[in-house]
Amino acid sequence: MRQVVIVKTRAVRLYGKFDLRLDEFELPKIRETEIFAKVVSDSICMSSYKAAEQGARHKRVPENVREAPIIVGHEFCGEIIKVGSKWADRYSPGEKFVIQPALNYKGSLDAPGYSYSYIGGDATYIIIPEEVMLMNCLLPYDSEYWYYGSLAEPISCVVGAFHAMYHTKRGSYIHEMGIKQGGKMAILAGSGPMGLAAIDYIIHCGKSPALLVITDIDSSRLARAQEILDIEDAAQNGVELHYVNTSGMKNSAKELTELAGGFFDDVLVFAPVAQVVELGDSILAQDGCLNFFAGPSNSDFKASLNLYNVHYGSTHIVGTSGGNTDDMLESIEMMKKGLINPSILVTHIGGLDSVIETTLNLPSIPGGKKLIYTGIDLPLTAIADFEKLGKNSPMFKKLHELTAKTKGLWNGQAEKYLLQYFNK
Repeated sequence: MRQVVIVKTRAVRLYGKFDLRLDEFELPKIRETEIFAKVVSDSICMSSYKAAEQGARHKRVPENVREAPIIVGHEFCGEIIKVGSKWADRYSPGEKFVIQPALNYKGSLDAPGYSYSYIGGDATYIIIPEEVMLMNCLLPYDSEYWYYGSLAEPISCVVGAFHAMYHTKRGSYIHEMGIKQGGKMAILAGSGPMGLAAIDYIIHCGKSPALLVITDIDSSRLARAQEILDIEDAAQNGVELHYVNTSGMKNSAKELTELAGGFFDDVLVFAPVAQVVELGDSILAQDGCLNFFAGPSNSDFKASLNLYNVHYGSTHIVGTSGGNTDDMLESIEMMKKGLINPSILVTHIGGLDSVIETTLNLPSIPGGKKLIYTGIDLPLTAIADFEKLGKNSPMFKKLHELTAKTKGLWNGQAEKYLLQYFNK
């Protein structure tokens, strides 16, 4: 039995299909095997929308969710407040942390943000259960910026995608993991937020293609991508980078391979669209690897593949959903060293009170990541709207000034100002 209540938390909880509620409720005193913590930031993921859309039908959501609601959000960063005696030699109050939600504890799909009553990212205070520590999924985090920690999980998904790709040599069954270094790569539908993270990572990770082609059908997204991740920087890292709008192409496969001077060794697909998957398949070189990165919400999603090329050309397909702990640690290390910039993912900020509306409408809200600061109340706001809102709000005026210094990207100074403003 649990002991007496010590604190209240505010949290967004899932009760069933499209049933999210912002609740205030009491947390019990932690057991000796648990850790009590404060959440500072959480990044809303499309996976949370899928959990809300499916309710108890979701593979990670408990069948009794209506009677025992779960806290949503799995891309979060916070501070340890109190440590149960079992973990006192490993963790200390005051330490920052991030969570790897894919616990895989005893083969279970249970994960923070999907399956637990007392832990999730969209909360002010949480109780971290024993299995998180047992699976080494409570990761120390020492950056001064909270939102970097929230973005470590989505960036780890990109890192994992590249690590999952593989190639072979003729006559060998050994899979050489990773992309083909110095080869040709295409990222299709790649100017969205996760596509930008993929570009940033693969240019700066030390194992890069010689040629990288990014496609999209939206010229404004492509222009923004090129502004943030420019061709000159890629060239300095040994990568010939091209941004290509395929919307007006009569034969996309032909034109892309002509641009590349041949077929592509590695292709990543960032949109769950059959035509995009089929385009990726059609431009694969001998031993080419296609990574279907985009997770479809349609469980019956299908696309045609050229099985002749699978047989005679050794083309192959992989799919990844999330990263592992090593991928998160790599993401955090690259962020600390300034090799990648997670800010390129963020287009909106908000407070805990904006989580329900944002999550339930996520597919129709344009832009990239929606970053939530759980200790404040603030409507979801696009960074692009700061200037307009600043005409009547000193807070947004200052936030616009700070983000204007970084090409309209969220940054550490903006975060510090926002949290100090509300703390006052």
